[in-house]
Amino acid sequence: KKLLTQFGLPVPRGDAALTPAEARDVAERLGGCVIVKAQIHAGGRGKGGGVKVADGVTEAERIAGDMLGMTLVTAQTGPSGRMVRRLLIEERLDIASELYLGVVIDRSLARPIVMVSSAGGMEIEQVAADTPNRIFRTTIDCGLGLLPFEARRLASDLGLKGSVAEKAARLMVGAYHAFEDIDASLLEINPLAITREGEVIALDAKVDLDENALF
Repeated sequence: KKLLTQFGLPVPRGDAALTPAEARDVAERLGGCVIVKAQIHAGGRGKGGGVKVADGVTEAERIAGDMLGMTLVTAQTGPSGRMVRRLLIEERLDIASELYLGVVIDRSLARPIVMVSSAGGMEIEQVAADTPNRIFRTTIDCGLGLLPFEARRLASDLGLKGSVAEKAARLMVGAYHAFEDIDASLLEINPLAITREGEVIALDAKVDLDENALF
């Protein structure tokens, strides 16, 4: 998320916590009502109990105490799971809908593609298998990048209109700039949230870097 903010992409306010006391401090700074998220390198954390809602600082501290040190098992960790050693405490947002945005390399075309879907919050592989008509793609000309009109078309494919569509299109262009600039092989924002106030925010993100670009 720090990477994304360098390219102007909006993300929720939040901070990491290593102890229940730190979680309480962050929750106080954010107004008390927060989301407590386990930080492990695996998806599907919510289904495994690694994402919980806290209605106040005391509850945030309690949830953090329960979550830190637990072994979180998800579809991506395997049966042995991963131990939770770090949490992310984030502000709660009033979410109207959740979308998917991904920038990946299409090996068959030897070009990046930008993919979007209205099925945010779900694993994109499952969406592709079950409802491929819900995924929209644009192939990128590497000399031009993602052009504004292409981003607006993708926003339209998602059924977005007006200022929300414009904000989503700008975020897509920013996401592609980030993908290109940091030498990523994957940049996935899932879910990409639309709030009831009409804001477009990257709720969660996954980035894979080309290991030759780690410098």
